[in-house]
Amino acid sequence: MNIFARGLLIKMKKWTREETLVALYLYYIIPFQKVGKDNPIIQEYASILGRTPSALGMKIGNLGRLDPTLKVKNISGLSNGSKMDVVVWNEFSEHWEQLNKEFEEVISQYRSNGDNSNIEIEPPEIPKGRERFARISVRVNQGFFRSSVLAAYNNQCCITGLKQPELLVASHIKPWREDEDNRLNPRNGLCLNALHDKAFDRGLLGIDENFKIIFSPLLSKAEGFDDLFKPYENQMIRLPERLNPSLEFLKFHRENIFQG
Repeated sequence: MNIFARGLLIKMKKWTREETLVALYLYYIIPFQKVGKDNPIIQEYASILGRTPSALGMKIGNLGRLDPTLKVKNISGLSNGSKMDVVVWNEFSEHWEQLNKEFEEVISQYRSNGDNSNIEIEPPEIPKGRERFARISVRVNQGFFRSSVLAAYNNQCCITGLKQPELLVASHIKPWREDEDNRLNPRNGLCLNALHDKAFDRGLLGIDENFKIIFSPLLSKAEGFDDLFKPYENQMIRLPERLNPSLEFLKFHRENIFQG
């Protein structure tokens, strides 16, 4: 089969539930404005699925039209999506654990089929002992949470505007241990630099009901407060492109963690 015929066949092939699920996962972990055929993540997974990067990028854009958080901001995804887009979107909307679990299963299945044996996969470091599977699961889950939160904020600290991924943290608003159902929910996260993440985690920094930054009196007495924290006091955080932080979770943080 020549290249033209193969490309035409790929273009005409209907998207399966599994392929659409992969596209949905990528929708959440890639900043919306960086979705395109030249994105290396899209290129990698397009190769695994046997699709062109353009087709996968377009499918991710199709899913954007279903996102209510984009509609509120008058941002629209691509039109002409399929019924399968709606089915998969509705199936996994707010079901973050299930989305992450099935994504891993689908990709594992594609890789084991041998169709993509030329792709080099770096095997994860497997922990030893009886905590092996639990630790692997936690690492994979945290990877999705970090990627989806940083993508929502376009890899930018919501307080300072810092755009250095190595110094950014996907900070849980409601702690991991407190709410199992929302451990992977991107709306339970803030993209913070490492310093302000630590302050938020220790209850020295909070976000009020208007998304404004508040500081604990304990922190205001600390040396360096005027330089590192005070300039942001009562300033509104930079809201993400999609998936705004939950006001319910922010209230929980103020009432249970913040040292007001």
